[in-house]
Amino acid sequence: MTGKRLVYLGTPEMAVRPLQALHEAGHDILLVVTQPDRRRGRGGATSPSPVKARALELGIPVSHVVDDVLGVNAELGVVVAFGKLIKPHVLEALPMINVHFSLLPRWRGAAPVERALLAGDTETGVCIMDVDVTLDTGAVYARDIVPIGERDTADDLRNTLVEAGTGLLLDVLSGDMPTPEPQSGEPTYAEKFKPEEWEVDWSTPATQVDRWIRSGQAWTTFRGKRLRVVAADLVDTPTDVPSPGTLAEDGESVGAGSGAVRLVQVQPEGKGPMMWREFANGAQPKPGETFG
Repeated sequence: MTGKRLVYLGTPEMAVRPLQALHEAGHDILLVVTQPDRRRGRGGATSPSPVKARALELGIPVSHVVDDVLGVNAELGVVVAFGKLIKPHVLEALPMINVHFSLLPRWRGAAPVERALLAGDTETGVCIMDVDVTLDTGAVYARDIVPIGERDTADDLRNTLVEAGTGLLLDVLSGDMPTPEPQSGEPTYAEKFKPEEWEVDWSTPATQVDRWIRSGQAWTTFRGKRLRVVAADLVDTPTDVPSPGTLAEDGESVGAGSGAVRLVQVQPEGKGPMMWREFANGAQPKPGETFG
């Protein structure tokens, strides 16, 4: 295979694996464009995006300015979770393809993995598509279906999709570009979440509460403080179903609109994730106390 002259646009951890794979496959990555360094932890220090950190390790030039892709004589741009729309004048000068983590046109937008989980979809997938001036509307070169397991979390699903998408991307770039096919079907949109949207609604059925928790950023309140719910299990046949948001007699199950979930791991304000039992040993929650 003769490597293609590429520019790569990506930002988070999920965009690192495709970058690494393109480099290992012999493609000439002339420039990486990523979001600017940001404060990513406590304190005032900034740190680079995961993609920038890996690009620098690989010796690839990095920019934070999209227009810089126009000056490096690339033949194609590859976009993976870049986090910003590409302006029309750039797309007119340089064709780009995108690795999108859904089965388009279902779940166009910024949060397709989480939206698929929340909707109770049994499958999702990955598409290699043209980048268009409108959001995720481009024609599709290749797609791969990925089943969603009953207990998959967003992280589980994201890891599976990244592996599938990386393989699909390498296949598409391994020779002459195939002819893409226009998207067909009714589009749905995966809008980015606002922080307040992640608050658990305990009045919904336990199956929906469980999906919310598995989607990754669910939180509730307990004794007036925010408590992130990192992991929980569905209670299959609860014998003691408390009212929504109420701690059961077993000291670990919380009632929902129907059924209950058993808390497994939580994260109190200002602390790291911990097992529920560890949290309970310190907080001493009483049956009948409420969340939310």
